Amino acid sequence: MAWKLYGRPSDETGGPPDAGTTTTESDRTSSPDSGDARAADLQSQIAALRSQSAVWQDRFLRKAAEFDNYRKRTEREKAESATFARSALLQELLPIVDACTRAQRSFSRVEENESVRQYREGVELVFKQLGDVLAKLGVVPFDALGEHFDPNRHEALIREENLDAPENTVIEVLRPGYLYKDRLLRPAQVKVAVHSRH
Repeated sequence: MAWKLYGRPSDETGGPPDAGTTTTESDRTSSPDSGDARAADLQSQIAALRSQSAVWQDRFLRKAAEFDNYRKRTEREKAESATFARSALLQELLPIVDACTRAQRSFSRVEENESVRQYREGVELVFKQLGDVLAKLGVVPFDALGEHFDPNRHEALIREENLDAPENTVIEVLRPGYLYKDRLLRPAQVKVAVHSRH
């Protein structure tokens, strides 16, 4: 009896050995299309994150600006409140200045002796010290004489016909006005020239 040797199917068919068990090249490596899709997906995520980061940065900058404006407004209001409070106190001192001014003027109408001289010197000293303190705080009188009448700076107590001066010009200061840090503290009481109209 003759023995027949049986080989592997590949031997008979001539195909490559282990053809049934080997994997193809496409199974071992991913396709180029899938790599491009993955890169595009990552780029899309990066763009989304950048957009979200820009939104949050914009919100942060807006809030920071709002807070800075709030801080500045609060500081300004605080300074204005302090200025207003000081203005009220300083206005209470101005009648004392007016009294010293009237006292000084009254000395010219009396005969001076030793007592009057000492009294005058005392008033002048008080007037000077008070003026120095007010000036140091930023309170200064302004000269209204010859100015055009301005209701924001002047209070017209008398309107007098006077053709020698331009109409609506201050021709006499009855009570001086004062500024506090370049703001009106007290208007000047004045006499204003007017021209008669026929």
